[in-house]
Amino acid sequence: MRRLGHFTVRRRKLVLAATVAFMAVAGVLGGAVAEHLTSGGFEDPDAESTRAEEAIVDAFGVDDPNLVLLVTAPTGTVDDAEIAAAGQALTEELAAEPGVANVASYWSLGNAPPLRSEDSTQAMVLATIEGDDDQVDDRVEVLTEEYTRDGTTVTVAVGGFAEVFRQVGSTIESDLTTAEMIALPITLVLLVLVFGSLVAASLPLGVGVVAVLGTFLVLRVIAAVTDVSIFALNLTTAMGLGLAIDYSLFMVSRYREELRRGLDPDAAVVRTVETAGRTVAFSALTVAVSLAALLIFPLAFLRSFAYAGIAVALVAAVAAVVSLPALFAVLGPRVDKLVLWRREPKPVGEGVWHRVATAVMRRPIPVAGAVIILLLALGIPFLSVQFALPDDRVLPEEASSRQVHDDLRDNFASNEAFAISVVAADAGDTGDAELDGYAADLSGIDGVARVDTRTGSYIDGAFVFPAGAREERFTADDAAWLSVVPDVEPMSAEGEQLVADIRDTTAPFPVQVGGRSAQLVDLKDSIFGRLPLALGLIGLSTFVLLFLMFGSIVVPLKALVLNVLSLSATFGAMVWIFQDGHLSGVLDFTPTGALDVNTPILMFCIAFGLSMDYEVFLLSRIKEEHDRTGDNTASVAIGLEKTGRLVTAAALLISVVFLAFATSDITFIKLFGVGLALAVLMDAFVIRATLVPAFMRLAGEVNWWAPSWLRRVHERIGIHEIGDEEPEPPPPAETREPEPVGAP
Repeated sequence: MRRLGHFTVRRRKLVLAATVAFMAVAGVLGGAVAEHLTSGGFEDPDAESTRAEEAIVDAFGVDDPNLVLLVTAPTGTVDDAEIAAAGQALTEELAAEPGVANVASYWSLGNAPPLRSEDSTQAMVLATIEGDDDQVDDRVEVLTEEYTRDGTTVTVAVGGFAEVFRQVGSTIESDLTTAEMIALPITLVLLVLVFGSLVAASLPLGVGVVAVLGTFLVLRVIAAVTDVSIFALNLTTAMGLGLAIDYSLFMVSRYREELRRGLDPDAAVVRTVETAGRTVAFSALTVAVSLAALLIFPLAFLRSFAYAGIAVALVAAVAAVVSLPALFAVLGPRVDKLVLWRREPKPVGEGVWHRVATAVMRRPIPVAGAVIILLLALGIPFLSVQFALPDDRVLPEEASSRQVHDDLRDNFASNEAFAISVVAADAGDTGDAELDGYAADLSGIDGVARVDTRTGSYIDGAFVFPAGAREERFTADDAAWLSVVPDVEPMSAEGEQLVADIRDTTAPFPVQVGGRSAQLVDLKDSIFGRLPLALGLIGLSTFVLLFLMFGSIVVPLKALVLNVLSLSATFGAMVWIFQDGHLSGVLDFTPTGALDVNTPILMFCIAFGLSMDYEVFLLSRIKEEHDRTGDNTASVAIGLEKTGRLVTAAALLISVVFLAFATSDITFIKLFGVGLALAVLMDAFVIRATLVPAFMRLAGEVNWWAPSWLRRVHERIGIHEIGDEEPEPPPPAETREPEPVGAP
């Protein structure tokens, strides 16, 4: 790192020119990255439900309906002659649309009761838009505009999963712009308050721009070879700005400190890279390692966040450790130009965080005990967590597709749009009699409203009416397909139990079960089956990184335990708020009794990485003081004093970025923003201020213990914070320049 610092000083103009060139290339090639990303990626490609959907497409040439037209009669009922004629004409019109297949309606199916509302004023037209996720998204946008009608004979509203998730995607895209417009000016104001200098305050934003544009370029390259979710852009923006603030605060603070110690600007840059630069590099590695665990999961959605998170952490670190010091070397003392106010730095030992650390270490057991009890109490609701997939209820109530599905839930006896597919790709010579018996058995399961297949429809174990016009949909050589329409909420424990009961029912041929409820069951199995491996890799890699940096096995173990405590409290609060809906009025969302299954996994990896980020900042300074003085208690107090203000300022700034996402109209984005803001603030203000000094006081010199053989390993390949060269002694206090007010 010292050699890197010397290189940066000598080649400052070259480094800055290369940074500008990189930004230009990244802006040109990565600026349009959104056009190359996908809105899908929520399925496990190897899951039974995914294979079932593929089998239906291969054997029958159709897929489950993803488009619903809700037809409402302003007067009379849908059975009136004029309404029926309009409904039949609408069905035929939709069937003639290119890229639309499997069109059926209440009227085309001979007035099939399940497609009519209980009060007979509404009826459904079901269809399938063909193509991949992006093709469906583009096509449904056109169809929605064309078929949303408010006529005198009938009114038509568009719903179905295709339209729901198109509106989710477009809403998130709009919300991302809003979040940026909220976060950036507030962040800039806070940075000015922290630094007291307009020049210094602008540096983190510059690093953030490099990190975001660089990550856009990386995602553009990755998207050329594999699917990348468009939702990864949300993480890129939030983490790019957040990590830039973290790393820049640490680097700028150390550079100023070295200047105050009497080093000339070039020497101060080298010393900053050697100390703070090393810490930033390791912090970035811990964030990248945490997010790399998402690569364990088979979903393109989660893997995309790994691509974005790893890239943004590493690019932000390079910008902070290489480009930013080059700018320091050019600016020199002018890093504090355009000062708005100044303050005299307090002598070491008189800062607020020094007093906090000292107070905690006087009574470590009572303080630690009280905080642990609080964290465990906050985490209790997580014991009752339920997981589901997002549906239309993640949208605000005024969204048109949300209103359609609210009507379907309230006014119809069954969930036609959530039908469970049972398919046999090779049913052999199975006759109609065996198929009848199997369909009747399925229709008798609790939670089943109706079963449709080529031989007809079945309710409560009995044949109710022949297939008629629907027979073609279920007919294929050597294949069988049954559509099981539920009368329970698909995204619920009852929906999951229904899938289990269907899979447990004896079939006359090998079957695969698909549909949204089955997708939820398979997704939970896939995620939670791999979760222990992901957690193990995060824990092991983090332990190794912290050991290499600090040469101790106690410090990494303590960091892992405190992280688990902090995150359990955060997730308990998220269950209380979003699953149970206690703040639904304040945050303006609809509680569904479950959390989106993907978001907590993503939040855990991000929050864990950021927590370790702050841990490395604090411990590196404590270790530096301990190596210098050998006094454990004093080094903890001074380390917290030197970094406490940095960590809390960084936490406040990044929480502003996350809370800006909480203004989104989409529930799981609110969960993402509120949850991560709470995790960051709890870690910075509760864990770092209380439990870290308490535990380090109780452990004493054991903090830095490792077996002798591991000490030898660390001596050979470990990282040592203190350089071989000691800095020049500081000048007398009266000759030092006062620091701008608010400077870390």
